[in-house]
Amino acid sequence: MPARVQLRRTKGYRKPADAVVVARPTKFGNPFSLASCIENGFADSTEKARAVCVEAFRSWLTEGPQSPWWFDAGKERFVSMIAALDELSGHDLACW
Repeated sequence: MPARVQLRRTKGYRKPADAVVVARPTKFGNPFSLASCIENGFADSTEKARAVCVEAFRSWLTEGPQSPWWFDAGKERFVSMIAALDELSGHDLACW
């Protein structure tokens, strides 16, 4: 069963060879940031913004253009992310 791998910056740490990084800067990263959720009034704290960003990403991925979080500028990213999902199959997922 694939697992979540916590990336680290500690000396000597090495990401497991079979893990795929899905952090924000990768093609699989969440396009919704904590700062944008707070700046746009969707949350008033980091904790609330984190929950909003996770739900927005989930909705955006699963509902596509029907999602209330859909944004036209993200269409290309959405299409490429969905097309590449098979790259994640069977791998551990690494993120911060």
